[in-house]
Amino acid sequence: MISGWMAIAALALAAFAAAVLVLRLPREGFGIFGAALVFGLAGYAWQGSPGQPSAPKSETAIADNQGEAMVEGRAALFAGTQPPSAYQLTSDAFARRGRFADAAAILQKGLRDNPQDQQGWLALGLALVGHADGIVTPAAVEAFGRAQAIDPAHPGAEYFLGYAYLQSGEIRAARNVWAGLLERSPPEAPWVEGLSAEVARLDDMIARAPMLQGR
Repeated sequence: MISGWMAIAALALAAFAAAVLVLRLPREGFGIFGAALVFGLAGYAWQGSPGQPSAPKSETAIADNQGEAMVEGRAALFAGTQPPSAYQLTSDAFARRGRFADAAAILQKGLRDNPQDQQGWLALGLALVGHADGIVTPAAVEAFGRAQAIDPAHPGAEYFLGYAYLQSGEIRAARNVWAGLLERSPPEAPWVEGLSAEVARLDDMIARAPMLQGR
């Protein structure tokens, strides 16, 4: 199931990056477009079957595709506002090749000297999830939390953390992260309407699945 979700994640982040970098999506449209991707993926989790086997593909190719999409999708969220640091660029080069442990190690070293680098913490969270084959580890949660604390108004950390939980099958955790994002979002934020509907759908999914209740 995890490898299937990774492929979906790669496609989603690549689509976001393409919209921003190729189609020149204006910055005011980032939230709407990003929200649409997240909501669509959550809907697929509810109705689809990402664990179904497909044509064989090498682990290296999967990791490379995932790493490329992670880097481009994250960078698109900060396009024009916060250019990546030198150590992030080095880390990105490893992440693009699926070498997430190396990418994370470089980020951890750089963040020791730059603890207020929001994009760096978000990159670290993504690298740690990639290194764990889609599993949200405590270290990844901490990295996403540090990114959120630097700029609570920026939705990136909670978007990606909730999505990471969803791809690993942690439905209740994903629901709770996104619900928390809604509580802290201004009513006019472009993601509020769609995310509210998605949380309601996850609530319905949880209510219909006894195995998800109380977890």
